[in-house]
Amino acid sequence: MSITTEFLRRPLMTGAVAASSRRLAYAMTDGIGLEQARLVAELGPGTGAFTDAILARLAPHARLVAVELNPVLAARLSATRRDTRLTVVQDTAAELAAVVGEPVDAVVSGLPWTVMPQDRRRHILDAVTEVLAPGGRFTTFAYLHAAWTPPARHFTAELACRFDRLERSKAVWANLPPAFAHRATKRP
Repeated sequence: MSITTEFLRRPLMTGAVAASSRRLAYAMTDGIGLEQARLVAELGPGTGAFTDAILARLAPHARLVAVELNPVLAARLSATRRDTRLTVVQDTAAELAAVVGEPVDAVVSGLPWTVMPQDRRRHILDAVTEVLAPGGRFTTFAYLHAAWTPPARHFTAELACRFDRLERSKAVWANLPPAFAHRATKRP
């Protein structure tokens, strides 16, 4: 089972055609304070490329709650990761507050923001900002080839309005397709 297979089965539910690279996973998890985090949420973990990078940085006492809408991917992730710090929940990212039940230090997202309807995107971003602790970090990625498109520019503007600070990583050319990470910090 691969992300490509799930994309072909459920193209409207699975946003990526290929799994993210380890280098993109590193860019997504670098510099967002995961080493000191107590609770982290992951949105759209898919096959677990970012999940593995998050777990590699988390302290032994920390927890990761991964929220995956696709039932096949959620079951596969849960079955293949034996880390007690990880809880996989099959649900929508819009229900993040109910799923985690408390403030989180960081949210790592693999969701396809620019292809989802604007109302859904806004609702999920509301959920993210609601659960992030003051000073909490949010990271997601975008593909370089689409960064200039109106949906991508609109999404970047939404992030800039919601967060105190917004940074962009260097391009990750080793990803298919090449991508970069958005890193945002919630107002303290």
